[in-house]
Amino acid sequence: MILFVFEGEEREPRIFKTLERLFFGEGERIVCSFGNNIYELYRQLKELDGDGDIVSVLRENKALEKDSPFKEGVRSSDFSEIYLFFDYEFQNSNLTLEEMNDRLTEMLEMFGDETDNGKLYISYPMVESLRYTKELPDKHFFEYAINRCDCVEHSFKDLAAAFSFYGSFDFIELPDQGHHKAGKREIARVRNNWIHLVNQHSAKANYICSGQCCRPEDKEAVSQQKIFVAQLSKYLSMEDKVAILNAFPLFLFEYFKELK
Repeated sequence: MILFVFEGEEREPRIFKTLERLFFGEGERIVCSFGNNIYELYRQLKELDGDGDIVSVLRENKALEKDSPFKEGVRSSDFSEIYLFFDYEFQNSNLTLEEMNDRLTEMLEMFGDETDNGKLYISYPMVESLRYTKELPDKHFFEYAINRCDCVEHSFKDLAAAFSFYGSFDFIELPDQGHHKAGKREIARVRNNWIHLVNQHSAKANYICSGQCCRPEDKEAVSQQKIFVAQLSKYLSMEDKVAILNAFPLFLFEYFKELK
């Protein structure tokens, strides 16, 4: 049984539903939305003072939901793998930038192994970075970065929509089963777009970490911790910006060894 934890309640679960249809086979997977940011998750974990884990937090947050999978006594160890997807959101007004980075450093250390506490993937600056691309494949993607002042009040969503070659998320999302059932051609088109995104984002992660803009041979070379450290040293501290990068393509890059 695999647990997927998302920050948002709408966009991320819809994206993952498409990924399940395109890339995953049979298997029991639980999808859960935390409904708040990574810094609130950090606060709630700290309140447990070492006596709980991510499942403890989710059980408390989902206590009023009738179909909650997090029953009393269920812990992280009951899941074979746990993956968490959150935004960097370095425009957070409740914390200083230093406080945000300190908390995220701790979270990346805590959630560094999917078979233990869980593995955390970060989108810079947020999930809408998936849409920040010109027509795929975009050979200039490795250059794109965003200033912190341009992310205030989630304005990055509008910037991504205005910048994107694509008018919506339809280029990477399959329609729900129902009145519009995706045909083979549509499935192939969306899958091909995801392959482009995996290649773009993994090459850019390598560029951020090593300066080499190519798909890395060693997946550890673009670990979430290394990406975060490089973002701080090469972008944030130098120019008060982050390189645009999304968690989902990097997850696919790591999860599927031969996905090309």
